Amino acid sequence: MLSVQHLRKTFSTVVAVDDVSFDVLPGEIFGLIGPNGAGKTTTIRAILNILLPDAGTITFNGKPFTDETRNLVGYLPEERGLYRKSKLLDTILYFSDLRGMPRAEAKREAMRWLDRLGLADRANRKVEELSKGNQQKVQFVTSLLHNPPLLIMDEPFTGLDPVNQLLFQEVFAELREQGKALIFSTHQMDQAEKLSDSLCLINQGRVVLGGSVREVKQRYGTNTLHVEFEGDGEFIRSAPGVGRAIVYANAAEIDLAPGAKISSLIDELNGRLSLRKLELREPSLQSIFIQVVGEPQEAGKADGAGLASEGVAKGGARS
Repeated sequence: MLSVQHLRKTFSTVVAVDDVSFDVLPGEIFGLIGPNGAGKTTTIRAILNILLPDAGTITFNGKPFTDETRNLVGYLPEERGLYRKSKLLDTILYFSDLRGMPRAEAKREAMRWLDRLGLADRANRKVEELSKGNQQKVQFVTSLLHNPPLLIMDEPFTGLDPVNQLLFQEVFAELREQGKALIFSTHQMDQAEKLSDSLCLINQGRVVLGGSVREVKQRYGTNTLHVEFEGDGEFIRSAPGVGRAIVYANAAEIDLAPGAKISSLIDELNGRLSLRKLELREPSLQSIFIQVVGEPQEAGKADGAGLASEGVAKGGARS
C-alpha cells in the first residue's frame, strides 16, 4: 500500500527526519510513535506532499505519491484547521466538495457519521461553539467521509475524553476490517499498544525501533514484573535485584537485573508494601519506549515541523 524509504527532511540546521523507512499494508493499523519533537509530523507532511523531502522515496501501490494520489488519502492534522465561523455540516460538505463527492451522497454520509459520533443535533451549529474534543470529531469525519483506502491521522486522540477515545478505537478497528490502511502518530504508548499491528518508533528524527508489536515485545524479553500495591513504592527503583523500574502511585513495572532471583525481590516488596497484584509478563510498550528513548526530551529539538505549522493552520484542515 504505502512505502516510505530513506526519507530525509531538514529545516535550516535542524535535521527533522533522518533516513526514515517503513511500509504500511492494507488492513493494518500502523503506529508512528515517538516523543514530542521526534519528527512524526514532519514525516507525515512529507508523505502528503505538504513538505518536499530532501531525499527518499514515497510510493503508493508501487507508484510515486502525487497530488492525485492524495485524493485517495484521508488526513487528520494535529492542529485545528477548521473554519470556526462555519456550521458543522457546511464545513464537512465543503471538504467533500473538494474531494469531488456528489452533494447528496456527502450529506447523507456526513449525517450518518455525525450521528455515530453524537453530533447530529449540532449539525447547524458553528464550529467555534464546540469543545475541542467535538471539533476533533468534525476533523475526523472530514478525513474519512470520501471512503479513502489510506488514512493518516496525526495525534487523533487529542482533546478526547476516555469515552470518545474508545469510540475512535472502535472506528479504527472497523476500518481495518474493511481492508483500509491506517497510520496514526502518537506519543501515548498505551494507545499505540492497544491499537497498532505494527509500529515505527522515531527519536530525534531517526528510526530506533520497528516491526510488529509482538516482534518488538519479544525482542525485549518477558522478564518484567508488574506489581500493584498500597504504600510508598519509591524504594523499588533502588531495591536489590531491580535493573530498571517505572514506578507509579500504586503500581510499578520492574525489569529484573541479570541473575536476580524473583523470589528475593518478592520477599523485599512484601516486607515493605501491601501487594494487591503481582504478575510476570512481557514489558509494556511504555517500558520499552523509556528503555530505548530514555528520559523525555524538550519538545521541538528534533522536529522542524513547527516551522510549517502556521501555514497549514491558516489554510484550513487538510482532510
